[in-house]
Amino acid sequence: MVKRIDPANLPETIGSLYPPPFDKPCRARVRQKLGDAAGLTQFGINLLRLPPGVWSSQRHWHTEQDEFVYVLSGEIVLITNDGEEILKPGDCAGFNAGDKNGHHLQNRGAGDALVLEIGTRTKSERGEYSDIDMAFDTGAGARFLHKDGRPYTDSKRRGPNDP
Repeated sequence: MVKRIDPANLPETIGSLYPPPFDKPCRARVRQKLGDAAGLTQFGINLLRLPPGVWSSQRHWHTEQDEFVYVLSGEIVLITNDGEEILKPGDCAGFNAGDKNGHHLQNRGAGDALVLEIGTRTKSERGEYSDIDMAFDTGAGARFLHKDGRPYTDSKRRGPNDP
């Protein structure tokens, strides 16, 4: 059985499922699910491409899942409660489950950035977005919620050319 995975042959997921207006900075992000292609079940691995001006996500934290990022190419800005840090090829960062220090990546450079995202897979997951009125709870039936528990109703994938 061939184990080699060729990312050039994997589908790309472009855009964001965030409700408006929170989707705007993430609409041109591109992910390829390397872990799914390998059949992994305990952790996921994504190849993330961030064109100039694009964010990986809204700033967030997880209750159950650890995350780790490794920069392959380009330059990104890691933003946490502690401020901003520049990450270049070979740099990496990790985020422990339950740590409410929200994080995300922004590409403020002139070229694309490539990042490996690695994270724990759990049956359900909860967390919050640090800077906006949004949370997530995969067991609640709605993907995105206001922090008071009311669901967002407009959660569909939007890409860079969608209104």
